[in-house]
Amino acid sequence: MAKISLSNNPLVNYARNSREELRKVSWPTRKQVIRDTLVVIGISVAMGAFFALADKLFEIGFRQILS
Repeated sequence: MAKISLSNNPLVNYARNSREELRKVSWPTRKQVIRDTLVVIGISVAMGAFFALADKLFEIGFRQILS
């Protein structure tokens, strides 16, 4: 029966390398995550409002042209 070596197993090597890389990551603080999340939400709301207003103005404009 063939002996299985874990050091040559590509899946095991991938898992080890992934773990090593995750240790090198500079993770953001809780404060940074909250701030960045609020910025994304704020920009999303602002863009949504902008596009809703633009859509309404185009709708009014096209109704005037077509009537």
